[in-house]
Formats: sequence, C-alpha cells, structure tokens
Amino acid sequence: MDKNTVLGLLLIFGILILYSVYISPSKEEIEAKKRMQDSIALVRQEKINDSIVKIQEGASEIKVKDTTAKHISHTPDATKNNDSVNVVLKKNELGVFAGSSNGENSFYTLENEFIKVKISKKGGKICSVQLKKYKTYDHRDLILSDEDSTKFGLIFFANNKTISTSNLYFSPFLFDNELKEKDSLSVKGDDSLCFAMRLYPDNSLNKKDKYIEFLYTLKGNSYLLGYKINFVSMQDIMASNADYLTLEWKSKLLSQEKSLKNELATTNIFYKYYKEDVDNLSSRKDDKDFLKTKIKWISFTQQFFSSVLIADNNFLDAEIETKTDESSDSSLKTMSAKISIPYLQSPDYTVSTRFYFGPNKYKILRKLDLDLERMIPLGWGFFLMAWINRFAVIPVFNFLEGFNINYGIIILILTILLKIVLFPIAYKTYMSSAKMRVLKPEIDVISAKFPKKEDAMKKQQATMALYKKAGVNPMAGCVPMLLQFPILIALFRFFPAAIELRQQGFLWAKDLSSYDSVLNLGFNIPFYGDHVSLFTLLMTVSTIFYTKINNQQMGASSTQMPGMKMMMYLMPVMFLGIFNNYASGLSYYYFLANIITFAQMYVIRKFFVDEDKILREIQIRKMKPGATKKSNFQKRLEEMSKQKGYNPKKR
Repeated sequence: MDKNTVLGLLLIFGILILYSVYISPSKEEIEAKKRMQDSIALVRQEKINDSIVKIQEGASEIKVKDTTAKHISHTPDATKNNDSVNVVLKKNELGVFAGSSNGENSFYTLENEFIKVKISKKGGKICSVQLKKYKTYDHRDLILSDEDSTKFGLIFFANNKTISTSNLYFSPFLFDNELKEKDSLSVKGDDSLCFAMRLYPDNSLNKKDKYIEFLYTLKGNSYLLGYKINFVSMQDIMASNADYLTLEWKSKLLSQEKSLKNELATTNIFYKYYKEDVDNLSSRKDDKDFLKTKIKWISFTQQFFSSVLIADNNFLDAEIETKTDESSDSSLKTMSAKISIPYLQSPDYTVSTRFYFGPNKYKILRKLDLDLERMIPLGWGFFLMAWINRFAVIPVFNFLEGFNINYGIIILILTILLKIVLFPIAYKTYMSSAKMRVLKPEIDVISAKFPKKEDAMKKQQATMALYKKAGVNPMAGCVPMLLQFPILIALFRFFPAAIELRQQGFLWAKDLSSYDSVLNLGFNIPFYGDHVSLFTLLMTVSTIFYTKINNQQMGASSTQMPGMKMMMYLMPVMFLGIFNNYASGLSYYYFLANIITFAQMYVIRKFFVDEDKILREIQIRKMKPGATKKSNFQKRLEEMSKQKGYNPKKR
C-alpha cells in the first residue's frame, strides 16, 4: 500500500467522522424532538378523550332524538359503547378483577352474647363493631368503629396490576345451608358459626374454582373473632415473585367517655414483637414508626376498649401511625397500620389471624396469654407498682365484685385492708415522731446555745450527739413513708385505668372512672378546669389537715427544714389542679386514706403510745455507759463535720 492510498483512506475516514458529527442533532434539537413527541402523545390522549366524550354526547343526542321520534323506543349503541369504554378502562386497571369493581353494596351481621359485627359486601371487610355489654357515657350504643371511619383491605400484585380488595365487591358464602338467604346470623354459648366473603377473578365466575376468601369464625361466649385469608388456586394470578402481601388497616376511633382529655392521653397503638416485649407509640403527640422485625399483634387501644389484630404465627413487619383528629368532638385519633403478611405460591394457602374486640379488663386479657394486659397502664415500668396492682389490688377488686356491692363500698373496704396491712409501718412512723417530739425541749436548748449561722455545724453536731444518746434515728420516720410510696403510685395508675369503675356511681359521683362535677363553672381556669370536683376538694382539705398534724407531731425535726415544711403545704394545692380532672375514684380513695390515717393516729396515741414513758426510757438510756458509744457512721459524719468546721467561712 503506497503513500497516496493511505492518505486517501485517512481522508475518507475523516470525511465520515465530520459528516456524522454534522448530521447528529444538537441539544436544542433533541429537546425540540422530545417536546414534539410529548405533544403527539398529548394529542393522541385528547383524541381518545374526545372519542369518549363523543360517545357520551352521542348517547345524549340519541336520547334527545328518542323523545322527538316516538316510534324509536331507545338506541343501545351509545350506552353499549360507553360501557365498553368503561370495561376497557377497568380491565386495564384491575385485570382479572375488573368484573368485581361494580356491584351493589349490602351488609351482613354476625353477633354473639358480647359483640355485634357488621360485614360489608364491598371489600368483604368488618365495617362496624358494637360491644353489646357496654354503653357510651351518654348511654348510646358503644361502637368501636363505624363504616365511614374504617378502611380494611388486602393489597397485592396480580398480572402486573396493583389490586386493593377494599374497593372490590365480594360474594357471601355460608357453609350451613339452613342459614343461606339470611343477612343476620347469631350464635350463643359454646356454639360457633362460619361466614365467608369470597372474591372471584373474572375467569372463575362460572366454575367458582378460584377465589380469595375472608373467612370469619365467631363463638358464642367470646370477644374473639377468627379471621383467615384463604387463597384457592390463585397461583397463576398472583405475582410469581411475591413473598408477602400488605394488609392495610385504618380506623378513626370514636369518643366513648366523659373526659375527652383523659381519653386522648390513653388512646394509642400498642404492639408486641414476636416472642418479645410489648411496646407502644407516644400518646402525648402524633407519632409513627416502622417495625422492622416480626410482630405478634397490633392494637388500636382506647381508655377502656381495644381492637387487636393477632397473628396465629407472626406478621413480617408493619408501618404504624397515629394522628389526632382536632376537627371533630366525636372522634379521638386516626390509627393506621400497613402490615406485611407472609405469602407462599401454592394452590391453597392460608393466613390465620384473629381479632379481639373488647374491654381492657385485666382478667379477660390475662386469660388469652398474649400479654394483651400490658395495654392497661398499671405501672409496668416499675415492677413494684405492677406487682401491687396485679397481685393485690386487682384480686381484691375481683373478689369483692362477686358480692354485688357498690364500688364505692369496695374502694372503702380496699382502703381499710391496705391500712391494716400498713399498720406496722404507720406505728413505726408514729413512734419515731413521738420520740422526736419529747426531745423538742432539749433541741430548743441546743438551738438557743448556738444562735449564730456560723455555728450551724456545731449545732448539728450537738443535735446528732443528743439523738445518739437518746437512741433516736431522725430518719426512722422517712423509711416507712418510702415503703408506702409504691402503693400510692400503684393506685394512682390503677383507678383511672380500672374498667370495673366505669359508669359506676357513688354518692354524687356518677362515674368513678371519671371526674365528679358538683358545679360547672362555664369557663376554664388554667391548670384547674371548668368544673368543681367535690371529692378532690375533700382530698385536698384532708391532706392539708394531715400535713399540719404531722408537722406538729414531728416537732423538732420540722423546725430544721422550714423549706420542706412549706413544700408539704404547697403539694396538696398543686394536686388540686391535677386531680380535678382525674378519676373521682382516685380522689375518693386518697380522701378515705387520710380519714383512716387520722383514726389510726388517734388510736395509736390513745392506746399504744405513752409519751411520758418514752421520755423516761430516753433519760434512762442516756445514763447508760454504752449510750455514748458512737457508731462508725456517726464517727465518719462527725469527722467530716470537724473538717468542715476548721474554716467555717471557706466554702
């Protein structure tokens, strides 16, 4: 190959490159071409829409012509064309389930002794649940959820289409031929009934050999409703790569109680991880979470009632959310859960779950052995409070319930029993205060001996020496009070959550689980409310009276802590605002506890404590040689005091 040939080839190759660059479109041309394609697509879509409109207009024109030409009764062509367009659109959207997108909705009722469940043909879902044994605070039927506020359905892929069963129409199926043609079914005692809603694909309308079934099973004496999702011969319709389905559950919880504030504070979503602990979202604010591990159950919980979806095995994961509904006084919060359930490609596959629709009553929930009782706020964060409520308070309540007596009397009996159990602690506390009281004259002498502030350390040393000689522990009265504290807090959690007190009246209180109102103010006082609770007033007055008596009995020690003395008087006033909106049963209990404490103090002072005898014993102890022997703790305390006393002005 000579030089001229090589140059010719290079020249031809360069010309081809320049030509390709020259004919390639610029960026502006590419964008213009794209706009042209978009315009063409838009025009095509407009033509399709115009065709649909023309069909509809044609149907209208034909209808008008029918009125002028009486010899023509009707022309079905336009309607047929319109229906054809709708069928095509539905087919494109829903695939083999397009035929189930139209229908007439109807309802079927399942009920037993406790619950009444309403099932809708549209979606095959539970659209309403009534608890027959309970009423709202204003004596209406207690409905946990209604048709307008409930959304429940299965979301899955079938033939490359996203299908939601909540908008499709199911067909009812009854296993008992005697019950067919009935839309209301009931069961009692130990009997049970089964009712199914089936969704058939279009290619199974004749054979009935393929369907998705929601199977409901109800027993006569239970708050549980069995719920199974059965897939029969659906393996060629369901997406071949699907290993899970989404169950969407959304409900707007309705207000049931007198105090909306207390309801909102306790309305929440609870859930239990598979073989792990129970947890919940925040009840103080709107909250959401994604539960990434296996879940046993999810509950939409109110103050006294719950709707719980329980997996026989487990759910894969879930996305849950609560939103406060501030636009309505009849609803509390909107609860939503998107739950992933396992799915296996098989001719017959079943997902087994159960619903619990019922009260948050410890005895009932405990029997289910699912940790559902953890929805009741009994102080689970501190084991002592939970133990006190579980093993003491609740058993006493359940036992006394059997005698069919008023719950105000039951609270009185419970208070007396608790005071009897705590009597040794009360006696110990009173004895400590009696010893402090008889030593008050000598404490006053020490105070007069060291009146200056810079002598405060010497005053404290002299006081501790006196306590040591007299055999008095100034902290002895605090320890018994600390032992009683878990009981007080446990009952603080129990009474507002006790469904046993719900709508149980006593004296002027119509509902011991809510506040008692003897006077409606007509306006709201910050940190107090718009009403006057008499039980709260009685509790506050009796607490202030008890504080005054206790300070008088403590004598010397009360003069050492004037700031604490003021705080003890301030606390009852603070509680007046808190308890005014709380359960009246709680205020009633604290009031009874104060009254019984006064009686105990009188009995102890009258029959068990002789202060003159205590003073003689203290004087005798002070004269004993071993009385001045110091404990290791006191030695260390005095040594620290001496070290600090070398330079009082230095801090």
